[in-house]
Amino acid sequence: MDSLPLWLLVLVFAAGAAVIWTAGIQLSKTTDVLDARLHLGSALGGLIVLAVATNLPEIAITISAGLSGSIEVAAGNILGGIALQTVVIAVLDAFGKRGRGVKPITYRAASLTLVLEAIVVVAVLGVVIAGSQLPPDLVVARLTPDVVLIAAIWLVGLLLVQRAGKHLPWHEDGRAPDAAPHASGHRTRKPAEPPMSTRRAAIVFAVSALATLVAGVVLEQAGDAASGKIGLSGVLFGATVLALATSLPEISTGLQAVRQGDDNLAVSDIFGGNAFLPVLFLVATVLSGKAVLPQANASDVYLTALAVLLTLVYAVGLVFRPQRRIVGLGVDSFVVVVLYLLGVAGLVAISLA
Repeated sequence: MDSLPLWLLVLVFAAGAAVIWTAGIQLSKTTDVLDARLHLGSALGGLIVLAVATNLPEIAITISAGLSGSIEVAAGNILGGIALQTVVIAVLDAFGKRGRGVKPITYRAASLTLVLEAIVVVAVLGVVIAGSQLPPDLVVARLTPDVVLIAAIWLVGLLLVQRAGKHLPWHEDGRAPDAAPHASGHRTRKPAEPPMSTRRAAIVFAVSALATLVAGVVLEQAGDAASGKIGLSGVLFGATVLALATSLPEISTGLQAVRQGDDNLAVSDIFGGNAFLPVLFLVATVLSGKAVLPQANASDVYLTALAVLLTLVYAVGLVFRPQRRIVGLGVDSFVVVVLYLLGVAGLVAISLA
């Protein structure tokens, strides 16, 4: 795409973003249908199926980078977007439910299960930071200990979240008073019997997933070419504009969930996706036969630490459930946006160093 003019690249980029947005809404709807019809369970239906589907662009880019040996691309692609995907919760807070008397999203979605999911994200990202300091030749059977540990933590986290959804030895099973009513698990609503058949839902899901996959790759290529033409740093572009574009599935599915009263699902899918993305390092390592995390540059590690900080802010918000709003955002969401903007400023400083 490097030969295309800038205006056409912008048009292609916008078209890819529109496809991802539309497909994301359909993924959310059909995941509910398949979850209800196939009895997948909340953890499998929301934390795995939807998390994988909405991260198909990142999966495609990681597989391509792993096969080509460009593992630094895989590291930057995965780590660059996690911090911004956390900021998506602030977007859902601001635009999901609006009006007088509407409380912040962490007040409505308060649940110890969500706090546990945030802890899993922090644990996985902690291993990412540690793994970036390991020697690059620590490869056995096309695997490294850091990526194996990340995958193990993710799987254990899924089991813990599923168990927490059934019972916790706390008052009201860990559900906060005056929170949005929800059934056991991380979903806040019991999906009504959908009008579409299981076969149709599966077809729509597959088509939407394929559209997300193709549009995500086109988006990455068009964005990379456009950033080169306007002289924008690849790291800065990837952590801001490209990360926002590849986060469109999470935004569209999250807004759909919040507007349907499913605040827990909206927050859970963000945490679930952020915990799942580093698992792709296992795929990249197997495909390339090289240690991926030691190839992460300073900006990637910096953004990972920023993602940990933003996740912890929301974990605290889920515990304290702030009711106050600042410029249309909950206190925790406001803090997250400010920290992210300061983080981008720090990223510019790293890029210029």
